[in-house]
Amino acid sequence: MQLSRETLSKLNGAVQSVPTDALFALPEKVLQFGTGVLLRGLPDYFIDKANKKGIFNGRVVIVKSTDSGGTDAYEVQDGLYTHCISGIRQQKITEEYIINSSISRVLSAKSQWQQILDCASNPEMEIIISNTTEVGIVLVEEDKITNNPPVSFPGKLLAFLHERYKAFNGDVTKGMVIVPTELITDNGTKLQAIVMELAHLNNADYAFIDWLENANTFCNSLVDRIVPGKLPVAQQKATEAKLGFTDELMIMSEPYSLWAIETSNPKVKEVLSFAKADEGVVITNDINKQRELKLRLLNGTHTFSCGIAFLSGFETVKEAMENKTMGLYVYDLMHHEIAPCVSNEKISVLEAREFSGNVLDRFRNPFIDHKWISITLNYSHKMRMRNIPLLLKHFEQDLYVPGSMALGFAAYILFMKCEHSESGTYYGEANGVVYPIQDEHAGYFHQLWKNNKPADVVKKALANEQILGHDLSELPGFAFAVSSYMNAMMEEGVLNTVKNYQLNRDKVESNEA
Repeated sequence: MQLSRETLSKLNGAVQSVPTDALFALPEKVLQFGTGVLLRGLPDYFIDKANKKGIFNGRVVIVKSTDSGGTDAYEVQDGLYTHCISGIRQQKITEEYIINSSISRVLSAKSQWQQILDCASNPEMEIIISNTTEVGIVLVEEDKITNNPPVSFPGKLLAFLHERYKAFNGDVTKGMVIVPTELITDNGTKLQAIVMELAHLNNADYAFIDWLENANTFCNSLVDRIVPGKLPVAQQKATEAKLGFTDELMIMSEPYSLWAIETSNPKVKEVLSFAKADEGVVITNDINKQRELKLRLLNGTHTFSCGIAFLSGFETVKEAMENKTMGLYVYDLMHHEIAPCVSNEKISVLEAREFSGNVLDRFRNPFIDHKWISITLNYSHKMRMRNIPLLLKHFEQDLYVPGSMALGFAAYILFMKCEHSESGTYYGEANGVVYPIQDEHAGYFHQLWKNNKPADVVKKALANEQILGHDLSELPGFAFAVSSYMNAMMEEGVLNTVKNYQLNRDKVESNEA
């Protein structure tokens, strides 16, 4: 039995959330550019939840950029898909199955552009959501809104808004709320700037440009949820057997969810009424608080930990978190070193530590295979952007060397010890296994390790302002600590070094007590 509206009445009861017939009659209120699993696992999840609570009462029209992949599964399944939410919530394993009915239809920009433009004349349409990846929010100067369709996402968006302007004769009450979810800072602000510039390049008339700027609201937003997407084949079959139906669109995600949307406009908050259905939607005047917590405690912890975990022989995050030494390292790093550095006039240490508790649950998720080697991609850039500001703030607040951060830096420099292959790529070796180093500064580290002793490697690497943005060798005692830890890692092993650090620290704290 395949999932569809017709088969909903035949479900065996294993699904916790099933749509009623009334939900299929809800008007289309959202135009969504993108079919990716993040959109289906986060914004569409919130909209579905709100609809089932009678709060938002609107469905989503999805725009596909191409014809590839087709829309047959959506048509056969009446837009329905199963959302498997699996992971750890408040230190307990949880599994939940939801049938999402938020999607009304899926249209191809390539072959159904006119049908997409027709949505502009729908008075119920209020919101535009996008996730076209970071390269989607770019200016293509030669893009014309008269193209069928325009080439770029901003071009398509401008064409749709122009169509809506014409459909309602410039009515200022018919502007749209536009919420991009692309993973770039100030995504709404940047998208608006590109759309406005494109309007001028298209010689749009003044009245439309005025309506475009003043009747529409572009909101910056931040999304955070791990949505791996399609289940592994064996897990998909097992889940389908448990639920009693097949589903080509089934996705999985972790329990944690965050969609922070930046606006102070009361009318916009009213339009985004689905926010009332779940505390994971945060509408705020400033999303920098949410961005800072995610960037430092989630992403920063990943970056500090990835070299240690990978060089210790752990393949995935969940595998490392099952190890007592690694689990304690991650906890200490977040609670005792990063959290105090994140705190400011808007974020308390208590809030930071509460957020880190959620991060620990996410790292321990037994259903998601997040590989450490993937996290090492662009290692140097991530270290500079995510972690060095934390390190500098720590030394502003206190002169003692943050041991967990120093261990993370030692593992980073050791991980970057590499050779140059004939194909032009760089690779390292650990535990008898060769691994790729995908970092723009791999060549520098290859030469650094080739021509210097380990102590000099550390000193020169930490002093390289071009790579790290600051001369970290000037921080009191930091270079010595990193060098000592790296030498120990090379002689005793990475995990043993971390374990010995923890034992020595505990002894010192015990003696002081």
